[in-house]
Amino acid sequence: MDKMNMNKHISGKFNEELEAVRNRVLSMGGLVEKQLQDALLAIQKGDADLAEKVLSSDHKVNKLEVQIDEECVHIIAKRQPAASDLRLVIAIIKTIADLERIGDEAERIAKVAKESFNNDQQQLLVSLENLGQQVLSMLHKVLDAFARMDLESAYDVHQQDEQADRQYEALTRQLMTYMMEDSRSIPKIMNVLWSARSLERIGDRCQNIAEYIIFFVKGKDVRHVSPESMERTVMGKKD
Repeated sequence: MDKMNMNKHISGKFNEELEAVRNRVLSMGGLVEKQLQDALLAIQKGDADLAEKVLSSDHKVNKLEVQIDEECVHIIAKRQPAASDLRLVIAIIKTIADLERIGDEAERIAKVAKESFNNDQQQLLVSLENLGQQVLSMLHKVLDAFARMDLESAYDVHQQDEQADRQYEALTRQLMTYMMEDSRSIPKIMNVLWSARSLERIGDRCQNIAEYIIFFVKGKDVRHVSPESMERTVMGKKD
């Protein structure tokens, strides 16, 4: 909390509003992380009931996004925040949008768990699980980085996306090969392929959130910059 300079405001009410909205983001992040965790577990165990639980919980995430968005608009209109306070509100608005989309991707993954797969196809689900655990780890770490506004942790998550992309590409090649060898498997394997794509997108969303954290801490937009420029921004002096 020290990094957010929450104690600098004359208005104690403003402090409370910022803290409340920040806690709601963390609650939303916890729900989304649980969604992804349950979706991956449902695939691993072939648990249709758990998959249905993921699908039915999506409305909670959507509701939180709307509530947090409204609170941020209220803060901007009433408090007219400047400098780091404004960056924090902007980072929150962007973060909840990505969290909502991660929830949507988890929902798509859960739908695959309701499918039945033969023994040969189960091995492909193991490969999907490996990618899933990598992405789940990224999500957990970036939420922790957001909670502490930890620049170094955010940068680490940003770097991890490259590894997730490599896993996704390898899995895609494996799935394409399997479909060419057994054309009857194409409908089922396409579902696994779309799930892998959802996981890759979740990794991208985690990378986005990491960029919002860097934006808040450093006051610089690091989207679409070179790796060298990103490193200079992170390793340089804070604002």
